Amino acid sequence: MYFVEVILPLSLSKTFTYSISEAEFFYIKPGMRVAVPFGKSKIYTALVIEIHRNQPTLYEAKEIHQILDENPIVTLIQIAHWQWIASYYMCAIGDVYRGAMPSALLLESETLISQKTDIFVDSSLLSDEEFLVYEALQQQSSLKVQDIIAILNKKNIFPVIQKLIDKNILVLQEEIQETYKPKLVRYVRLHEKYNSNQGLSELLEILKSAAKQKEIVMRYFQLSASEKKPITVKKLIEEANSSSAIVKALIEKEIFEDYLLQEDRVNFDGNFLNKELKLSEAQNEAFVAIKDNFDSKEVCLLHGVTSSGKTEIYIKLIEEHLATGKQILYLLPEIALTTQLVGRLSAYFGNKVAVFHSKYNNNERIEVWNQVLQNSEKAQVVIGARSALFLPFNSLGLIIVDEEHEQTFKQADPAPRYHARDAAIVLAYSHKAKVLLGSATPSIETYFNAKSEKFGLVEITKRYGNVLMPAIELVDLKDKYFRKKMTGHFSDILIAEMTSALSLGEQVILFQNRRGYSPIIECLTCGHVPQCQQCDVSLTYHKHKNQLRCHYCGYSMAKPTNCHACSSVDLTTKGFGTEQIEQELVSIFPSSKIGRMDQDTTRGKFGFEKIIDSFKNREIDILVGTQMLAKGLDFDNVSLVGVMNADNMLYHPDFRAFERSFQMLTQVAGRAGRSEKQGKVIIQTYNPNHNTIQQVTNNDYLGMYNEQLYDRQIYKYPPYFRIIKITLKQRDYDKLKSGSMWLYQVMSQNLQMPVLGPEEPLISRIRNEYIRTIIIKIPQNVHIGNTKDAIQKMLNSFEAVAQFRAIKVTLNVDFY
Repeated sequence: MYFVEVILPLSLSKTFTYSISEAEFFYIKPGMRVAVPFGKSKIYTALVIEIHRNQPTLYEAKEIHQILDENPIVTLIQIAHWQWIASYYMCAIGDVYRGAMPSALLLESETLISQKTDIFVDSSLLSDEEFLVYEALQQQSSLKVQDIIAILNKKNIFPVIQKLIDKNILVLQEEIQETYKPKLVRYVRLHEKYNSNQGLSELLEILKSAAKQKEIVMRYFQLSASEKKPITVKKLIEEANSSSAIVKALIEKEIFEDYLLQEDRVNFDGNFLNKELKLSEAQNEAFVAIKDNFDSKEVCLLHGVTSSGKTEIYIKLIEEHLATGKQILYLLPEIALTTQLVGRLSAYFGNKVAVFHSKYNNNERIEVWNQVLQNSEKAQVVIGARSALFLPFNSLGLIIVDEEHEQTFKQADPAPRYHARDAAIVLAYSHKAKVLLGSATPSIETYFNAKSEKFGLVEITKRYGNVLMPAIELVDLKDKYFRKKMTGHFSDILIAEMTSALSLGEQVILFQNRRGYSPIIECLTCGHVPQCQQCDVSLTYHKHKNQLRCHYCGYSMAKPTNCHACSSVDLTTKGFGTEQIEQELVSIFPSSKIGRMDQDTTRGKFGFEKIIDSFKNREIDILVGTQMLAKGLDFDNVSLVGVMNADNMLYHPDFRAFERSFQMLTQVAGRAGRSEKQGKVIIQTYNPNHNTIQQVTNNDYLGMYNEQLYDRQIYKYPPYFRIIKITLKQRDYDKLKSGSMWLYQVMSQNLQMPVLGPEEPLISRIRNEYIRTIIIKIPQNVHIGNTKDAIQKMLNSFEAVAQFRAIKVTLNVDFY
């Protein structure tokens, strides 16, 4: 009797045993995928984690359908790491497996398969079986796996599907078709041989008889003198009232060169690639200190102010680790950042850089997966968002977690609800690799670990090139409204500063952490506010689409013309989001180009690239955005940053509200003045004397850290206590109430530690499900594993009660 132990991509915490033949027993290795029957008629792609000869006692082992891989596609270290994630974050191992694998590697019997549109298929190159599937798809738009089993009349069909996917003929339903192609803009520049004075006189000689061509060349010189930035073909033709034929003639004569801007990030100084990276004195000291720390510690924190040149230090470290033949993982909190960083890193490491995040489609993700698995040249340095942690590394040498304080490193839904920074440290430990955490505003737990010498600590207090930290000015909104010095949501000071920055040709960033036009529409007669039907929130007004939307469940309705409660037509908007700021700017600065960056404008695969590239190429003068802007983006021409309202983050009912506000405001402020000239930051607030806002103004991280630490100790929060949050959801309010009370009483009686709850959260109903939360605070000196086991036992007995079975329970460990 021979068996394999497998993980199924379902929310199940145990593994399952299937029987195999003797030949398969000697062929299969842990880390291979097998297709297995599960339930009455479903087939899933399961992952083998062990081969053994112990017959299961509770059920009869079914046979596997087929083996899907010739070699393991998951490493043993990965499997061990997934098991750690499942046990530490208290979720099912099946959830981790499903979350970690690219979905195209997890075919199941329900997957819908359809043909790619607008491609030509040479059917003579297809095998008989492939042709049968292709032919069936000519008759109907999509097929299920079960249909294909029927067409081919055999069970072993996954290899056929895989081959058709590799040939780029089929797509799986999960994919969204991308229509945006990156926009290539044609730019022109003068040919190198005419750059000297002698070259110029030659040029004028050549153009003596061609008046129109001479006109364009003269106009080119005028533009390049006045604008100090690359010139597009379109602009040159417009300015010179000419036609593209004449520009083409000049290009053929080799007077102009044209080039396309998509890979321009490296294009401007042609010799950029060969340049040796020179660190400044402060950077070099930090670099040496980090290496010293790595001798004795596994993890080191690099705490450097914004724009202190942390990326160059990372690049230097990556160079050293590449030389030893190790792989490097570079984790970023936001896909928007990968756009900028890939340009910077590929300039140094060329083709060794691979990118992995959720905006990539299935095929691209599988390519990167395979390259990492084979330790290929093309994926020596992997840049990605938190999901890149799950790639099958062979010999990881270094993990860099940039902007480690960001809350986006924590997965919220679905399970596994892991924190990428903490999981990265554990992963590095199993590879015997080093971890570098970088941030200008480290999270309090990390800084606490560094101060208590668990991690190494290296600090840089000066900006790169000794550029001054931006000057921060506070504007008291109460006073400005009282004195009637506001235009819309802009104070007179902010408008004056923006006008002067724009007149100097500099760019401006405005930060408002709310998307949409305004969060509330209110009736002036009866005070009614339209609410979402399924959630406990007011609907946000999006003017661009003229609709009210719920940001929790996606419910939307057209903007009402009169009040739903009393039919009055006096409706007004309260509060403001990025969309409203954008509209106000159009009327205040009609001649400036305005861009907006929030979840609504960055939906597509290249959503971020479009906006960031056009801002970097100075096609946008004022960029309005939400917290996406606050993270590590580097624009050298931004001299002014405006924070529209600093208060809406301060008063969140969250123990980290002050810490988060400090981090967010400091990071936003750090986008200003990143080249020679000192930048300026204007923070509009109703509460200029608030401690946190004063700490931002004085760039006083230590003051904020010590004050928060004092509070955390008194009120029993991290880093002194670990927190587990239990969320219960159910459509029936009374059932939820009694169930959550039962669970709370069991826990508070059996756990010798603070248990809080069952509490209604701020938003107590989402998608028609009522919500209750229970919080367990575990002291540092209590064994966390035993506590989790005890909690799990209580949850098991909770599920055993018939009337509570319908209540959904989710666990979130270290939910902050």
